[in-house]
Amino acid sequence: MAVQECAPSWLQLLRRLRRLLLLPLPLLAAGGARARWSGEGTSLHLQSIFLGRCAEYSTLLNPELRDKNCTAIWEAFKVVLDKDPCSVLPSDYDLFINLSRHSIPRDKSLFWENNHLLVTSYAENTHRLMPVCDILYGRVGDFLSWCRQKNASGLDYQSCPTSEDCENNAVDSFWKRTSMQYATESSGVIHVMLNGSEPKGAYPVKGFFADFEIPYFQKDKITRIEIWVMHEIGGPNVESCGEGTVKILEARLTEMGFQYSCVNDYLPVKLLQCVDHSTHPDCALNSAAVSTQREAPLYYAKQSVSHIIPLLLALASATQM
Repeated sequence: MAVQECAPSWLQLLRRLRRLLLLPLPLLAAGGARARWSGEGTSLHLQSIFLGRCAEYSTLLNPELRDKNCTAIWEAFKVVLDKDPCSVLPSDYDLFINLSRHSIPRDKSLFWENNHLLVTSYAENTHRLMPVCDILYGRVGDFLSWCRQKNASGLDYQSCPTSEDCENNAVDSFWKRTSMQYATESSGVIHVMLNGSEPKGAYPVKGFFADFEIPYFQKDKITRIEIWVMHEIGGPNVESCGEGTVKILEARLTEMGFQYSCVNDYLPVKLLQCVDHSTHPDCALNSAAVSTQREAPLYYAKQSVSHIIPLLLALASATQM
């Protein structure tokens, strides 16, 4: 009896088979193997997503790029998928960058740290600003993961290395290379969005912005740098303009000879944050409208007038009704 009770019934066997058949093939092949790396495995349907994003960008978002060869761009990108997952260098993406790069409109660049989703929401699909993930070479890899298996051919769908595992991993090297290109080609007013609620500080002194973007700024192409220190709704106020790591950033920009301004909770972005938190005390009108600015008085006055005039017009219209 004990043996019969331990043996699975036909119904149980069918259920297990059904679960296996519903698994994606890459995961099925991986079996129950323990993850080697600390990062997510290769994104399922990587090639299809890559090519689809490339086609959408070059056809709909930026029709001027309709002549871009998405297949050739993919072929240049996938070279890294044949390399050891911890031996991928930023230079391995050079051909990919050369095939996919394009001009960045003046005054449209937006750099950031620790607020990816807020940045993409505010950029609104290239309509307001164009962060690196809204440039063709950044769009095709945004939110994706990829790497080859350690000691075998084929992609690793179980896990991929991050900087915790090895420096020269495929994804980090991709973003290093795209960041360098993006910074080099940015011009006019440069926007920087930082997270003032980040426990480790708004400006990571060792990070993509500090190490792979600021050093590649072309001083003769940049007129001013605007820093927006945003605080999460209901979150802690860890740092603001002129404090902690933000002060370190300000000193660095001054030393490099850049003109800059720093704003706490830049109003347009703050209002966007409040869309999902309309009843929170942080989103009360008198709170949302207040921002602290560290900049020349003349520029501050112009900004204040630009915000007040639409409000006065709206009030006048309401009075006449």
